Amino acid sequence: MAGWYEISQTDDGQYRFVLKAGNGEVILSSELYKAKASVQIGIESVQKNSTEDERFERLEAKNGKPYFNLKAVNYQIIGRSQFYSSEQSRAKGIESVKKNASTTKIKELIA
Repeated sequence: MAGWYEISQTDDGQYRFVLKAGNGEVILSSELYKAKASVQIGIESVQKNSTEDERFERLEAKNGKPYFNLKAVNYQIIGRSQFYSSEQSRAKGIESVKKNASTTKIKELIA
C-alpha cells in the first residue's frame, strides 16, 4: 500500500502535515503553518525535494539517536523524522520518504 499525507490542526489553530508510510507509520513531520494553504505548499516541497539525496540532512541527537531533516533548496527544513535506533534504521526511513513522498493522497483530519 502506498503512503499518504495527513493534515491536522493544533489547538491554537495552526496546521501541520505528516507523511505516513503504507503501514501507517509517520515517516516525516512538518513544521507548524499559520495558514492551511501553506500546508499544501509544504507538501509540494516534500514531493519535489525528496527525490534528491543531498536534501536529506543526516544528524544525531544529543542522546545519540540518529534522525534526519529534509531541506528545500534554500536550506529551510521542510520536515523532520523520528529518532531511530541506528544509522541503518535512519537510512531505511530516508528510503521510505523517497518512496512515499510522491503520493497525491491527502487525508484531512480537520474538524
